[in-house]
Amino acid sequence: MRALEILLERRWILKSREKELYYQIKDELGTVKKFLMEKLGYQVIVNPYLVKVEKMPATPENWMGIQEFTRKIEYVFFCMILMFLEEKEAEEQFVLSELTEYIQGQYREEQIDWSTMEPSIIVADDLTPSETVQMDKSKILAFVTVHGSTNSHTAILARMMNIPALIGVPLELEKIHNGTRAIVDGREAVFYLDPEEEQLRQAEAAQQTEQRQRSLLADYKGRESVTKSGRKVNVYANIGSVSDVAYVLENDAEGIGLFRSEFLYLGRDSLPDETEQFNAYRQVLQMMAGKKVIIRTLDIGADKNVDYLGLGKEDNPAMGYRAIRICLEQPEIFKTQLRALLRAAKYGTLAIMYPMIISVEEVLDIQKIVAEVAKELEEEKLPYTIPEQGIMIETPAAVMMSEELAEHVDFFSIGTNDLTQYTLAIDRQNNRLDRFYNPHHEAVLRMIQMTVDGAHKHGKWVGICGELGADTTLTTRFVQMGIDELSVAPSMVLNVRSKICEME
Repeated sequence: MRALEILLERRWILKSREKELYYQIKDELGTVKKFLMEKLGYQVIVNPYLVKVEKMPATPENWMGIQEFTRKIEYVFFCMILMFLEEKEAEEQFVLSELTEYIQGQYREEQIDWSTMEPSIIVADDLTPSETVQMDKSKILAFVTVHGSTNSHTAILARMMNIPALIGVPLELEKIHNGTRAIVDGREAVFYLDPEEEQLRQAEAAQQTEQRQRSLLADYKGRESVTKSGRKVNVYANIGSVSDVAYVLENDAEGIGLFRSEFLYLGRDSLPDETEQFNAYRQVLQMMAGKKVIIRTLDIGADKNVDYLGLGKEDNPAMGYRAIRICLEQPEIFKTQLRALLRAAKYGTLAIMYPMIISVEEVLDIQKIVAEVAKELEEEKLPYTIPEQGIMIETPAAVMMSEELAEHVDFFSIGTNDLTQYTLAIDRQNNRLDRFYNPHHEAVLRMIQMTVDGAHKHGKWVGICGELGADTTLTTRFVQMGIDELSVAPSMVLNVRSKICEME
């Protein structure tokens, strides 16, 4: 552990000055880096010029007035400035501080100051899931994008946040200026720039009608989701962050059917560590006060990419290296998340859900890794619980193997977005195919029925956590199929519950 000793004493080693030592430290970094991060909270920065133990936290904090670093290069640059300052005289430090001040000013110009921004409509060429999830939801009235698909994760996130979103609107962005009045009609899929007085009047009337409808739905708060004949169907909510729990509680969901844990991994430069994940999961469980919380393990890939994982560009990412495939190929990433989940399970009713499963062999591999993690926690004398474990059914392969898979898991949750995509052979990110993308296709509905039958044969429950779960035109059919749980955007909980309660 000579490298650890040197790094803690020196903090940084320049290759240009100490080439031999630089390579020695670099070669020994494997275990040292992990120890520094997990035990001491230090981040090790390695580049072709230096090895440095960073005194700032692994997650960038407010520094020199900058609230957030959006790109790794910016964070590393400022770390190098800080390093440079350490060996300079006061006069030299002053000169360099002027440089950083200038760069800071340039950096700020590219950022949205959410604290001073009034509630607004966000108009953009396109938005990634990571950009969407980082926005201050209280300041967003609607999204309008030129590109993208109505079935993309960004559109799904907008629905989850109960924010109107129009995707694929032909706009000349350079002709639209900040402060322009506009109307977004999410129901009719219409966007008005500089609306006339009559259009404003109609929009206000529509808003009032919707508010009256919402007040009627409020009568269903505190009620169970039970049909008139006594059939109970749990209505849960989908979330993407800890802050979304407020929407869950506000809309009286009976639990959380999908916590998209991947949003802990987006919009940053490095993996979230075990402590950060544990705290997030524990907080959600505690806030839900005993109600079930189903957390989906890392589902990165397709349109939810992160640079620091080095996944690379794929010709067909929807069918590529993603979700559970990453976790099984990089078990250390998976183990970190599982450790956090098993520890957090002590604080509430947790269930773990694994995405993109296609075989029994994958489930057995997962169970082996879970057992290894449990053994590690036992040896470290850390309290943990092995919670209920289920899988997502979102491929035709999983549907066809549902009976066999049901023997090895506690529950199924059907991801109808991907199941529709794979069943119909339609890329749901491609807006040119929106007219062909039909989640009501009989083939998709038969896939759902097969899944229910396969699970119930072995006494396992089945839910739907995809967008189709909120489609109230299908609620009756889902109940008739035998679906046990529907997980929807928080804003749709009462709509779905009212539909169930009205059924015979």
